Order: sequence, then C-alpha cells, then structure tokens
Amino acid sequence: MAEVDRLPIDEVMPELLKALDSGTRAVLVAQPGAGKTTRVPLALLKSGWLEGRKLLMLEPRRLAARSAAAYMARSLGESAGETVGYRVRLETKVGPGTRIEVVTEGVLTRMLQEDPALEAYGAVIFDEFHERHLSSDLGLALCLQSASLLREDLRLLVMSATLAAGKVSELLGGAPVILSEGRQYPVETFYRPRGSGSRLEQDAAAAVLEALRQQEGDVLVFLPGMAEIRRTGDALRRLGLPDGTALRQLHGSMPLREQDEAVAPCPPGSRKVVLATGIAESSLTVAGVRAVVDAGLARVPKFSPRTGMTRLETEPVSRASADQRRGRAGRTAPGACWRLWGEEAHRHLPPFATPELMEADLAPLALELAAWGVQDPAELDWLDVPPAAAYAQACELLQRLGALADDGR
Repeated sequence: MAEVDRLPIDEVMPELLKALDSGTRAVLVAQPGAGKTTRVPLALLKSGWLEGRKLLMLEPRRLAARSAAAYMARSLGESAGETVGYRVRLETKVGPGTRIEVVTEGVLTRMLQEDPALEAYGAVIFDEFHERHLSSDLGLALCLQSASLLREDLRLLVMSATLAAGKVSELLGGAPVILSEGRQYPVETFYRPRGSGSRLEQDAAAAVLEALRQQEGDVLVFLPGMAEIRRTGDALRRLGLPDGTALRQLHGSMPLREQDEAVAPCPPGSRKVVLATGIAESSLTVAGVRAVVDAGLARVPKFSPRTGMTRLETEPVSRASADQRRGRAGRTAPGACWRLWGEEAHRHLPPFATPELMEADLAPLALELAAWGVQDPAELDWLDVPPAAAYAQACELLQRLGALADDGR
C-alpha cells in the first residue's frame, strides 16, 4: 500500500487481526478519520478463521450502509453487490460472490430471527456503536447469546469513535480494546450564543453566510429536524447565497437518490450548503465540507409511561455528539465550526447521549424477545438492562393487543 493511501487504522490493524485470531471478541475505538468503517472489513476478509464464511457489518443508518458498501466496492475496482454488498430497508444489493454485507440494525434482527446461529457468517461488526440505538443494543444482546449457545466461533467486533470502551469490553467478557488515534485536521471553533428571542433559522442562516465568507469549501449545517431544515433554507434564499452555491437537504425521509446527491462532490468551481439532521453525524463523509454550523440540538423519541405514547422532544446534544459534528469539518483539510451556543453552555452538556433503550417504547423490543424465545430480558447480557417498569408495561400492552399470550409467548 502506498504511503499516501495509508490511514491511521492501518497502524493498529496487526493488533486487531491478532486479537481476533487468538480470540472471538474485540473492541476498536477509532477516532473520526481513522478509516475503520471501510478498512477493517476488507482486512478481516483475509483471516483464516473466516473459512469461507461472510462478514456482516452493522451501520446505524441506510445512507451510511450504502455509502460504506459503495466505497469498499470501489476500492476493489467493483460495484456494490459483488464482493461487497448491502441490505437496507426496501433495497438489497448482494450476489452469489458477496463476502461482506453491510446492513442496518433492524435487518440484523430479522436475520437473527430467521437463523439464530448466523451459519453463513464468521463475524458481526457493530460500527458506530456509540449511537446506542435500541436495535443495536438488541442485536448485540442476541449475538452474545447466539455465540454462547450456538456459535462459539462467531467473532464479535464493536467499533466506535466515542465509546465507554471499558464497559463494552466487560460485556464482551474482557475483550481486548484497540485504540486508533484517527486523522483529524485542525478545526477552529467559534461560539455564537443565540439571543433569548432569536429564531433558530435566522441564527443558523447568519452563521452559514459567515462560514461561506471566511472558509473555503462546502458548509454542513446540523439542525434538529425537517421543519428547521425547511425554514433555514427559506431564510438563506431570502438573504441570498453567493453565486455558484447550491442548497441541499439531507435527512432520513428523503429518497435515496437525493441523499446521494447531497453527499456527492460539487462540480469544480461550485460550492454547496447541506442542511442536515444527525444523519450526517457519523459513518458518513459529506464530500467537500470544510465548515460546520451546529445548532446543538437533536430530536429524540421519548416514551411516556403515563400516556403510553412516544413523542419527539428537541434537546441539546451531548458533548460526544458535538465533537463528532465538529470533526466533520476536518476530515480532508483544516476547517472551522460555528456552534450556536456558548462555551459555558458547552461545559454543561451531558458527556454522552442517553441510550435509546432507556427512554423508548419497549413494545417492539418485547415482541422481538418473545419471538427469540426470551420472556425476561435478564436472560440476556446487556450494556444497559431495559427498565423493568417500562418493559412490563410493554408486555401488558402486547397482551391486550393479542400479540403476546398470557404466558409471554
């Protein structure tokens, strides 16, 4: 491999390969820009323990899964669906020669329910595990039981940029932790606290125009949801973008073709402003970005035991998420980040986001566990055990709906 092609993850790859040669579990903490998502599966493909089986890698979002598969395929001189393929909701690109399958978290659950031993696969890789979606926590718990009861040889690798590695290592039976520093260019940070009566879209639009004046390249803007994306876009159109600057949106509800357009490089001599939700926070590089504007907010689902309903709440992001977002500006060259909050407020942000498992409606989880043959979550190993009261309420609801029998089956 030419030196220019080397990535930081290559420095620790021998250690990672050795850990999975001599054991079945490992934790990889690799900073943004290390190359873990696209380098690790290809390196593991040459391992002797794979014995003709395939690799399965989880990504938290459809766009990230498709992008990772396409990037790895290009590095082999192929198209997605040959050696590297993917499975996401409503779209599958795998073929008879596919050895690496990149899937979203819900797809893994379906695959486990259909084949608990995952006989066709030699390893499951959990990428960006720090996002702690309910489906990823469930997938890891099911894989741990599968490996314990059915597949002692099944390798499990948990990867993340920001993760409490010791806790994950303990869950994986004392698995070795491998650290990679990552490649990050310097990113200058500007704090722009919002006024008490100001509107988010106006503050975001003003920061975007400042970023376009002061920084080369494209601008990635993090906003909590589609409504804020639409209003910020309207504000930018009223204020006027510089000539040759395109406005793009990026959120999970968009058609995949439009998502691809948002992350693709701009034609020479032009720039783009991408208004995005947290979909662009990790596992995904938006080509050309040298500036980030971060509203510092995320919209998260919260389940209310009192009403039995899930509602979306807008809340400040964690420091880990803010650092991930800031890092998007320094992937390919020095960049800058405009934060729409103050330094004092930053110090009071929670260090990590609350796992979805602790606040979500657990009815889907209870139904999956019942299908798996588990009536008590304590039968599985979890990074965070599902809250007992919320789980009991979920089971009661499922019984009233006729989805569960009285004995929990």
